[in-house]
Amino acid sequence: MSFLVVFVLDDPDRCQDVLDAWEAAGAPGITILDSSGLGRVRRAGIRDDVPLLPSLSGLFRRQENLHRTLFSVLEDQEQVDAVVQATRDVVGELDCQDTGILFVVPVTQVYGLEKE
Repeated sequence: MSFLVVFVLDDPDRCQDVLDAWEAAGAPGITILDSSGLGRVRRAGIRDDVPLLPSLSGLFRRQENLHRTLFSVLEDQEQVDAVVQATRDVVGELDCQDTGILFVVPVTQVYGLEKE
């Protein structure tokens, strides 16, 4: 059985370190998305009526409010354990404030990972 590991990283400045750690732990591929939680949206006052051509300073302010969501499909529990430990090595224990949220979901079928 394969597994999907999803990590919502609270500090985007640590993203490269987490990516390097996941690769070293054996993650065959990693997808990265900018994301934001409801709490940050409410605190930052991000609105959906952003102008078509926002100012450069506005873009930088918006960037500061983003998380990074990383995910990877792993082949077995051993890989999952290695990626989880690699994540902890970079950000610390995940039950501490401002580290992130990591969860693992079993995947029963995967298509497209192995290309000819």
